[in-house]
Amino acid sequence: MNTSSPRLDRIAYALITLMVVASSTGLARAQGIADTIPANASKTTYGTGWQCDRGFRKADGACVVVTVPANAFLSDSSYGSGWKCTRGYKQNGDACDPVELPANAYISAASGDRWVCDRGYRQVGETCAAINVPANGYLTGNTSGSGWACGRGYKATNDACIAIVVPANAFLASTSSNFGWECDRGYREADGACNAIKVPAHGYLSGRSYGNGWECDRGYRKSKATCVAVTLPENAHLDFSGNDWDCNQPYRKRQNTCVLGRP
Repeated sequence: MNTSSPRLDRIAYALITLMVVASSTGLARAQGIADTIPANASKTTYGTGWQCDRGFRKADGACVVVTVPANAFLSDSSYGSGWKCTRGYKQNGDACDPVELPANAYISAASGDRWVCDRGYRQVGETCAAINVPANGYLTGNTSGSGWACGRGYKATNDACIAIVVPANAFLASTSSNFGWECDRGYREADGACNAIKVPAHGYLSGRSYGNGWECDRGYRKSKATCVAVTLPENAHLDFSGNDWDCNQPYRKRQNTCVLGRP
């Protein structure tokens, strides 16, 4: 005896019909994609596109064979020419011409289709000209500018390296300084010489390149070329600098005294 209801039978029939239609639609779509892939091509691993096989490139919706000229190789790209010139050659239309190396040059490791001058040479037009390094100089490795620098104790003057004459109480400094030397601590340059800085009593060297080169001790202040004691009025103390005074609170400064009330 069949116990299934007519309503359940209709639902089951409808589900089966939907599955068949969906399957047919998927097969038709897959067939449609397959029909659009040209010869010498394959479906991409993602999406619905396609790509040309190795040795072919896209052209007008088809995959045409890549014609590789002499001294070239397949580039693994389905776009453009599909090939690249081997190292030491450069593309010229549909061919690869050899890179013409001048004397004292080598093929660039970065591009493979250009040349670079050897160390000690610089490019001048289509040649590599030697960098003339004067006596007591050395190559910098930088082809801009002169391409050389003077050794320690020498200074570039025109196209030569001239010995730096260091005066008494001085030492060799970086070549970027005006003279190539600097004065020892306690001395200051004047007219190409190093003169001693005169520090007065109760003073000390400041180490600054400006001013008179010295400062007064705490409790003293500058007075022309000397350091004089700071005179503290009543109800006052040395200020932050140590070379002047301030009034104690609640006193206010009035001329050379400390008073109560408004200043």
